[in-house]
Amino acid sequence: MSSETPVSSVYSELIDDNGKNKTNVKCTHCESLILRPANGEIDHSEFDLPLAKQKRQTADKEEDFTRETLKDFWMVTDMYTFENIGFSNTVDNRKYLICADCEVGPIGYHDLETKKSYIALARVRHP
Repeated sequence: MSSETPVSSVYSELIDDNGKNKTNVKCTHCESLILRPANGEIDHSEFDLPLAKQKRQTADKEEDFTRETLKDFWMVTDMYTFENIGFSNTVDNRKYLICADCEVGPIGYHDLETKKSYIALARVRHP
């Protein structure tokens, strides 16, 4: 696994012996397939993602969004691994990830420096 921190018991059944996702990863809203099994590696880093479905408080200040600190992500090294994902405009050298079908999100982020993508386990379904 990519971190020394143990996985919370909520997610332990989703992770195989190699630290990869055991099941499909789907959108919680429209159930569109986002990631197939064994294509994401568990990552226990923390990241502040904006909450879904909120309006900007001021015109151009991204920091005015209400955020949620999330831990436990599926890390994907190649953005072409995804089955169905959309990318936002660039904000602070990152792009937020959304479901490409229903456009609900953000469900994660893409780091432009490392070229790695991170899907928050708490923001997707694992059937």
